[in-house]
Amino acid sequence: MGLIKAGVGAIGSTLKDQWKEAIRCEDMTNDILMVKKTTPTGVITNKSTIIVGPGQCAIIYDNGKVLDATAEEGVFEFDSSSSPSFFAGDFGKTFKEMWQRFTYNGATSKQQAVFFFNIKEIIDNKFGTALPIPFQDWSHPIPNQMTKTITPLRVQIKCFGKYTFKIINPAVFMAELAGTADVYKKEDVVEQVRTEVMAAFQNVVNELGTEKHKVPVLEMPSQTDEIKQMMDEDVFDEAIRKRGLQIIGFAVESVTLDDESKTKIDNYELSSNAYMQQGKLVGAYAEAVQGAATNSNGAMNGFMGIGMMNMSSNGMVGGAATGPWQNTRK
Repeated sequence: MGLIKAGVGAIGSTLKDQWKEAIRCEDMTNDILMVKKTTPTGVITNKSTIIVGPGQCAIIYDNGKVLDATAEEGVFEFDSSSSPSFFAGDFGKTFKEMWQRFTYNGATSKQQAVFFFNIKEIIDNKFGTALPIPFQDWSHPIPNQMTKTITPLRVQIKCFGKYTFKIINPAVFMAELAGTADVYKKEDVVEQVRTEVMAAFQNVVNELGTEKHKVPVLEMPSQTDEIKQMMDEDVFDEAIRKRGLQIIGFAVESVTLDDESKTKIDNYELSSNAYMQQGKLVGAYAEAVQGAATNSNGAMNGFMGIGMMNMSSNGMVGGAATGPWQNTRK
């Protein structure tokens, strides 16, 4: 049993008038992920016509097993005497490797049906952190005079944005989520996906705050491409992919600090302004701090120089300069 593709342009030709009982799914909006269609008798008879629209994938389902499938747009004729065709489309390899041995466990259906999957990118999905999450802000470095090292200012942030996803493996999606439902909507899964997106995003946030990346806290919305690349390379959305889905687009639209973090940064800036007003000596002090922070080979010498500057200034810089990092454990 398999599918045979009809002639090019058949959907728009007068031939469509001959197929009034054709099986199709005309309207798969952004909110619909899977729809089951069948005939009035529940049996797909030989020479039945199946129409697959743009952005759709269709499978022929018979009493718990898949007979054939295609992700190719067009008009197809169901031929009970032919072998499965498994047209390439976007899922050629998936069909050949998975559909032939795929059985929906526990299926009790005694009818044949065509399942249509929405394989377009599902857009306009919002995410946000319910609670503030920790972030290491390297744009506000804190020198530790005891260890002669630089540590980032620890802050708490809330992030909001949007993501998109799509079905990348209809077989897994059907087995893990949709089953043989008549209709499976985005609302049936979006809360679970959002939870897993946030878990993946928090792992990315932790990575962005490492010494390797040193992304300033308020510049995170500009790191959209880097965030998505990190998700792909490190497969942060693995839990989502195990359900036959994948995150396609991801954008951080806003980052806000909690009140305590705002106070930390305000105090940091005030103290920084205070010692910057002390004149050239303080300017040299600031340069030395930055130099020590960015030059790993000369960091020890840099901090020794900073100490000597503090001694030579007779306390002029010390009080102003230590303000931002008096509480290094917070």
